Amino acid sequence: MNLFDYGQEQEKEKSGPLAARMRPRTLDEVAGQSHLLGKGKLLRRSIEADQLSSIILYGPPGTGKTTLAKVIAGTTKAHFEQLNAVTSGVADIRRLTQEAKERLGMYGTRTLLFIDEIHRFNKSQQDALLPYVEDGTIILIGATTENPSFEVNSALLSRSRIFQLQPLSEKELTGLAERALADEERGLGLYGAKVDREALEHIVRIAGGDARNVLNALELAVVTTPPDEDGTRHITLEVAEESIQQKVIRYDKGGDQHYDIVSAFIKSMRGSDPDAALYYLAKMIHAGEDPRFIARRVFIHAAEDVGMADPRALLVASAAAQAVEHIGLPEAQIPLAEAVIYIATAPKSNAVVQGISEAMEAVKRESRAEVPPHLRDAHFPGAKDQGRGQGYRYPHHYPRGWVDQQYLPDEHGDKSFYHPTDHGYEGKLKEYMAWVKQPGEKKP
Repeated sequence: MNLFDYGQEQEKEKSGPLAARMRPRTLDEVAGQSHLLGKGKLLRRSIEADQLSSIILYGPPGTGKTTLAKVIAGTTKAHFEQLNAVTSGVADIRRLTQEAKERLGMYGTRTLLFIDEIHRFNKSQQDALLPYVEDGTIILIGATTENPSFEVNSALLSRSRIFQLQPLSEKELTGLAERALADEERGLGLYGAKVDREALEHIVRIAGGDARNVLNALELAVVTTPPDEDGTRHITLEVAEESIQQKVIRYDKGGDQHYDIVSAFIKSMRGSDPDAALYYLAKMIHAGEDPRFIARRVFIHAAEDVGMADPRALLVASAAAQAVEHIGLPEAQIPLAEAVIYIATAPKSNAVVQGISEAMEAVKRESRAEVPPHLRDAHFPGAKDQGRGQGYRYPHHYPRGWVDQQYLPDEHGDKSFYHPTDHGYEGKLKEYMAWVKQPGEKKP
């Protein structure tokens, strides 16, 4: 880090936002992440020994990724450089890597390169960095809110160790807020603020594990509240609600939150919980998810998890998908919700999935399975002379429209692929299939 950058960092600590002023300077000041930074943990040992290898810090906003990089910058004997993936290009990477190579060759000094929002680096930028990470010229510290498995190329990923940061607990956020309120040097200690318990609890609860959200809301509440006659700034629940406002939904359509919400949505429908399913539907709609994507997931679930237990689920899902195409949002959220509720409350069976899976597996493994002669096409001249269709028995000529004859190829004998459950309509199918195979009884 050069003197200009160091000066900027010092200025932020004095006059910047509270979150910047309260940024931890040592590992012991870092809130949370005990699974990574607790005594004896690998990451802590690596930092304290100044023997860090390339790492990627992955976690939601406000969990301390940049903070940890700054702490490393303050403790390492290596040269520290920083790039932002949004504003930097291949030319910046080449310049820094060349300087790092010269620094290592002339002085034996390693270079730690911190890249914030590394998931925004395109393939050419990542490829430009790879050789220098591979040969040790650069020790990479990447920070990302997105799952590196999806956003960082495999070659760079294989040369880095991933550390996942977790959202801070309410206890950890409360401790952070209390330290900021008491700190007279970097925090809000000189303002004489008195924060009601329910006000602090509200800020912490709404922050969603994000330390930056807590500190920003706390600072706004304190500095905009006029002091009482005795000089106390009284932060009530009403002030806290105004300061933090509505929680910003953490949802990135191309990242981890996307996959987690979709997974929870599907599992809630499968688990027959209409309330949870509606909640995740609302979250996706509110976050701007493509309604056609949602409709496709509902469609798939209707066939995959409801199946023949209620075949109407597929029709309801189809109608909702058509509504999305014809009327769009916001109106389409109603038929989508109707389909979600119908599917969540429908009886469940995945016998269709198991059936087609078993049939596909049988097809893959068969050697020479041929259609039985009596089932072969006989609608062309000379077909019957070849034995095609001979011996076929027409089911409608028999009681109950069923006759016992071979349909599967000889290789598969009497295999069974579809195993109906007792759930919903499928239970009736099971009863019907058992009944229809018993000649001599009258149809009810």
